[in-house]
Amino acid sequence: MTYTCIDISDALPIIENNATIVDIRDLASFQTSRIANAKSLSNDNVQDFIDNTDKAQPIIVCCYHGNSSKGAAEYLASQGFKEVYSLNGGFSQWSAMFPDQCESGNQ
Repeated sequence: MTYTCIDISDALPIIENNATIVDIRDLASFQTSRIANAKSLSNDNVQDFIDNTDKAQPIIVCCYHGNSSKGAAEYLASQGFKEVYSLNGGFSQWSAMFPDQCESGNQ
């Protein structure tokens, strides 16, 4: 199993195809601002996510700048997820390009 690095423009059609966006940034950053409908993913809840998420559903992993998400994407792919993507540029680039598609507050 492997994952694919994608640019933000390539992520939009995947998101529209019911992809799950997982954000691996720290919880404080996640609560401050995140991609709309993203789920916070950390060491504390990753096993629950793996156990309770449809592995055929596309997963897009987001971090700060698109580096840490590669390792997380590789891990999720190794856990049986069929379609895993790492978001190039991460949340910092997403929020600059699509500020209207971000949300804040507790999820």
